[in-house]
Amino acid sequence: MALASRILSKSKQLHAGQFLLQRDHVVPVRFFAKEAAPPALKGDEMLKNIFLEVKKKFETAMGILRKEKITIDPDDPAAVSQYSKVMKTIREKADMFSESQRIQYTIQTRTQGIPDARTYLMTLKEIRIKRGLTDDLGAEALMMDAFAQV
Repeated sequence: MALASRILSKSKQLHAGQFLLQRDHVVPVRFFAKEAAPPALKGDEMLKNIFLEVKKKFETAMGILRKEKITIDPDDPAAVSQYSKVMKTIREKADMFSESQRIQYTIQTRTQGIPDARTYLMTLKEIRIKRGLTDDLGAEALMMDAFAQV
């Protein structure tokens, strides 16, 4: 039953389309241009810029990867060295940082101008917690204990 109603509906649409296309019954239709788009919001522009920056980095990385032939073999020291060089080249050309470089940059910027050692150690602890790094050796607690004894 559903199939029959669909076929009937399609035939009505086809008949109506033919009727409108006949020269005797042409109805002039005027299309109006849409209004000018509202001005972009600051957040939209910021997201657009972020997207374009990420796109540029991705295209740079893909361009390098297309040119380089990478052999992935963890047992071959030459392959590991070559992979390391390619990844370093990608990071440098695309202005991307490795995780260790990000942590180093964060530490340098957040601890710049800290006058005393206690605040420095507390800042390092905050950075470690925010990054989700664990202190498996307990070095942080040992440093705080040693600092308390001094």
